[in-house]
Amino acid sequence: MATKQKLYLETTIPSYLTSTPSRDLIVAAHQQITREWWDKRKESFDIYISQVVLDEAKAGDVQAARKRLKILNGFPILEMTSIALELANELIVTRTLPAKAARDAFHIAIATVHGMDFLMTWNCAHIANAIIIQSVAKKARQYGYSLPIICTPTELLGE
Repeated sequence: MATKQKLYLETTIPSYLTSTPSRDLIVAAHQQITREWWDKRKESFDIYISQVVLDEAKAGDVQAARKRLKILNGFPILEMTSIALELANELIVTRTLPAKAARDAFHIAIATVHGMDFLMTWNCAHIANAIIIQSVAKKARQYGYSLPIICTPTELLGE
């Protein structure tokens, strides 16, 4: 049996999965695609999270946080290693990512250092951003790592 590919689940995925349907058409479509991926494709991957994901999922409305944490329960938690911290800091210090995106840098660095095949997110401002991805990949290579494929659930729906 083939080994499953490793997927880092960034916080926007459980957020979209558990939130009330949005009136915003784009957000509502993202929520629907996320549910479809979760129902049909989730089992095709070995899914990992980090403490950063859990910390973000705990924030905000108590009931919503409870739903997010329930979804995340049981997934292996990747460690914030010293090299991941160093890479994340490098992404911020060199302004590859803006300072306000420090948590996003942590997601990228953790997924990269732990050799994830994919980093799934709906954060297209600082993570799944075609403009910055080449610079982020270059920094990862400087540290001796390959950047995971950064994508949204749309790209992993399969056929």
